Amino acid sequence: MWYAHQPGRRTRQILGDGAVLLWSGGWASAAVAAHRLISEPDRPAPHAGARLPLLGPRVNGTLHDVALAGDRLADATPAGPAPAQALALLAAVALFVVPAGLLLALWLPRRLRWVRQAAAARDLAATEDGRELLALRTLLRPLDDVGRTAGALPDSTPGSLAEGWREGDPATLDALAEAELVRLGLRTV
Repeated sequence: MWYAHQPGRRTRQILGDGAVLLWSGGWASAAVAAHRLISEPDRPAPHAGARLPLLGPRVNGTLHDVALAGDRLADATPAGPAPAQALALLAAVALFVVPAGLLLALWLPRRLRWVRQAAAARDLAATEDGRELLALRTLLRPLDDVGRTAGALPDSTPGSLAEGWREGDPATLDALAEAELVRLGLRTV
């Protein structure tokens, strides 16, 4: 399960995943273009960046400067173009890994955490004991969350929800378990 059932949350998840994909793809394209410009010094590069998605003409000047630096390095090294090739590869890898890696380091753990929580909650919801654990999880949320949950249920207070959980009241357990599933986006309100 990669996406929530709630339409709003699912849309945000899909847009977030798409944005990460576009960001990574854009930097991959920029890295490939920079590698070509540095490693092929004889190649004309006045408009090489124009084909980059979302970046376009903004990077033309920068890529041209990178290509000129690669030309100067290749001309200055006595070993020929081999160090320039290594530098081109290193620069391209760095150009991709730094921005894409930073974003993935922030986004991927949160996304995978939701996937794990959703899968565990879905499995727990299938059993009676699991629904009791989901109910307990709802009660262990911060007090303002428990208060909002109690306010959404008729004739409930946080104390009455805790009492219903302790007594094993099926209606209370089901309501609390449903609240946890709604919080995760696995049920629609």
